[in-house]
Amino acid sequence: MLILQNARILDIDHEQDTGRYSVVVEDDSIRQVTREPVSIEGAQVIDVGGRTVMPGMIDCHVHVVASVPHLGVNGRLPNTLAVLRAVPILSGMLNRGFTTVRDAGGADYALSRAIEERTIAGPRLFVSGKALSQTGGHGDFRERFDHSDPDPCGCHRNFGAISRVVDGVDEVRKAVREEMRAGAHQIKMMASGGVASPTDPIGNLQFSVDEVKAIVEEAVSHQTYVMGHAYTGKAITRIVKLGVRTIEHGNLIDEEAADVMAEYGAFAVPTLATYDAMNKVGAQTGVPEGMRAKNEVVRVQGLKALELLKRRGVKMGLGSDLLGDMHSFQSDELSIRAGILGAFEVICQATAVGAEIVGMQGRLGVVSPGALADLLIVDGDPLKDISVLTGQGERIAGIMKGGEWVRRSFE
Repeated sequence: MLILQNARILDIDHEQDTGRYSVVVEDDSIRQVTREPVSIEGAQVIDVGGRTVMPGMIDCHVHVVASVPHLGVNGRLPNTLAVLRAVPILSGMLNRGFTTVRDAGGADYALSRAIEERTIAGPRLFVSGKALSQTGGHGDFRERFDHSDPDPCGCHRNFGAISRVVDGVDEVRKAVREEMRAGAHQIKMMASGGVASPTDPIGNLQFSVDEVKAIVEEAVSHQTYVMGHAYTGKAITRIVKLGVRTIEHGNLIDEEAADVMAEYGAFAVPTLATYDAMNKVGAQTGVPEGMRAKNEVVRVQGLKALELLKRRGVKMGLGSDLLGDMHSFQSDELSIRAGILGAFEVICQATAVGAEIVGMQGRLGVVSPGALADLLIVDGDPLKDISVLTGQGERIAGIMKGGEWVRRSFE
């Protein structure tokens, strides 16, 4: 039993609350949150000195196996090398205060299991297995003059591979079933062109209506949902009406698509940090010129998309979508959004909304009885200065996951 006393609570239910609380942690969960004195025989008591205690953050769009900026190269890495490179990426996320992440293509059940069993350190990991792409889609990394089989020997099963290429209703059904059998928590599909793929313009629509319906039907049959990579209003409107639950990126969304998302209760997961990072260091990290040009188009529009989504009442989770060495820019997503939406709204997106997206509402993303004890103890007030949560977690004085300290720098 642990009592964190003299704490200022910050979560979706405590915005401007300056009171001092005690948070009682028992095993892996929060047992009590109270402003009354607490005394429990045998409990360890830690005075946090008025620091901010908030939920661990949730990043709803990561690629923890993407150690190389060029997505297609990751699938050609030897499995052992790809696994070992994922370990520090996961550790870095946890130390930035992200105690839960949702992988958008690449990570598998074994990696999630290794974290659960404490074989390696990392956030709670919700995996999609391999993202589904049509031929010539966002997950097909062959260049124009490469006419080889996209997966001649089942290379999509390589640990570092982000996606698999499938065409036709029967193939997509089987692919979803295979990913679910292998332990995926949700299914990822590519529904429009993308930045990090060589032959698909951003405006392309991908997968037929029947294919999308089959993917969604199979996911729902497995009691889960589909996350859809989509940039344009047309692509977004199309797949939301077909049952896709979360829209990844969405930089080129229009008013009609935002209204459809609000009507159907779909979530948006913008990923502005990746475009910002690519703009800053993409050339130095080996991102091809064509991809950098596409990146600039969506980077500018992504900021405007935030305002539109907010006006239309679409719920937004936080995502970063970084690759290679650019993973270190993960927390920039907070400051980019805060400049447009305000700090409190962004913190709610990174906690309570993220928990809703991963199906853990009330268990993650809040500081309340019954929630898992995933907690950050922060030096400073994130509402006044969001930068206390950015960088590499330098101003996060303590990180707890499941009632156990990841690290703590105060007595």
